[in-house]
Amino acid sequence: MTTWPILSVTTFLPLVGALIVYLSRGDDEAAKRNSRWIALWTTLITFAVSVILVMRFDPANADFQFVEKAAWLATGITYHMGVDGISLPLVILTTAVMPFCIIASWKAITNRVREYMMAFLILETLMIGTFSALDLVLFYLFFEGGLIPMFLIIGVWGGPRRVYASFKFFLYTLLGSVLMLLAIMALYWNGGTTDIPTLMHTAVPRSLQTWAWLAFFASFAVKMPMWPVHTWLPDAHVEAPTAGSVVLAAILLKMGGYGFLRFSLPMFPLASHDFAPLVFTMSAIAIIYTSLVALMQEDMKKLIAYSSVAHMGFVTMGIFAGTMQGVAGGVFQMISHGIVSGALFLCVGVVYDRLHTREIAAYGGLVNRMPLYALTFMIFTMANVGLPGTSGFVGEFMTLLGTFKVSIPTAFFATFGVILSAGYALWLYRKVVFGALVKPSLASMKDLTLRECVTLFPMIALTILFGIYPKPVLDMSAASVQQLVNNYNTAVTAVKAAALLH
Repeated sequence: MTTWPILSVTTFLPLVGALIVYLSRGDDEAAKRNSRWIALWTTLITFAVSVILVMRFDPANADFQFVEKAAWLATGITYHMGVDGISLPLVILTTAVMPFCIIASWKAITNRVREYMMAFLILETLMIGTFSALDLVLFYLFFEGGLIPMFLIIGVWGGPRRVYASFKFFLYTLLGSVLMLLAIMALYWNGGTTDIPTLMHTAVPRSLQTWAWLAFFASFAVKMPMWPVHTWLPDAHVEAPTAGSVVLAAILLKMGGYGFLRFSLPMFPLASHDFAPLVFTMSAIAIIYTSLVALMQEDMKKLIAYSSVAHMGFVTMGIFAGTMQGVAGGVFQMISHGIVSGALFLCVGVVYDRLHTREIAAYGGLVNRMPLYALTFMIFTMANVGLPGTSGFVGEFMTLLGTFKVSIPTAFFATFGVILSAGYALWLYRKVVFGALVKPSLASMKDLTLRECVTLFPMIALTILFGIYPKPVLDMSAASVQQLVNNYNTAVTAVKAAALLH
């Protein structure tokens, strides 16, 4: 195994970058330029280090790898890090998306550039830490810590209603997390440890399972966000700067899904089984209701934000189906949605930088002036709809397949979401790209610049690659998902067998 702590290096490199940005002084323009370059190189080096993780990762091994453990607090709380096939794809997604966020902010952010870049680098450390922490207290610190830089990114560099949006985002997320903290304490008293791998194999009494599941669910459902606690997301997206929206959609939402996979299913299998109908109902409502709401939007970002809620509905539905296809599809859908929705927000950012409005009605006929942009936007729109040949199809199809085995009505209603998503996504595309170029303000619109091509083209490549060849992601997570599903089914079957004996 590796002798150097590669996971800690990946996690804390961005923090070192943030420190260098802080220390870089100079006159105003030079300081801004230095901050941008330092942030970009930091995110690129972090990504390069995380690629070493993938190369050394053994997909056949279902256990945690690259494990690092050190004594930390006196009560048995340790600094314990490690990744398995479920968390590693999310770590890679985080490190891969961050350089694009820095490049997307290059020209768009002109005030307080140093602080902006520091906020993003600190956020990256906290997000990677969330996916790598193997101690409940450590996980909680990373999970909650991510709130602060995101709160500042929306509140300082956001749109006109940024203060309202950032406070709503903060309060919603914090409310759920307070309950999770209580559940963490209860698990510590029950198991005598905060070590996540140990707790996965520690029996939790039935009554505690129910309450702990609900407490964790409150936190993760807000983060996901699930209907009906999703209302902070459209506001946060609309007010956030472009790169803020990309991080929010691509990575922060996935923390909820990751929480379900890491805590809800393995630690509270019986409660997960009991509450599955509730999750199915909420997921089906989310998929249909938010798709209908998306059809009514006048703001591009709001429409994509509501589509994110609908797509996350597929993830929760697949995870709680507790089947191999459902859980694997949920993991794949999180990665796919991270790429596709992140790219869609970048596409909105491209036209926003030129015209400074996100109103759908302000656009039309862009294909005449921006053919390359029209093509790029079309590929991501199709992936968002779930067209076969794009990564969006694989995730949705697998979650539907996995859910169909468990609950046919849920799969039936969720399928309507696929049809509705075609409705709102194609409507948006037609309004913005096609039609006559009548508005004089659009006549001078320039096509994609080299910088914008650098952010969008790698995402096109990944969207199509994973649509045609999803094997890399599925193989990486297969052993861990198989182990998770087996343990879950064993626990549920044992309880059913005991009930029959009585």
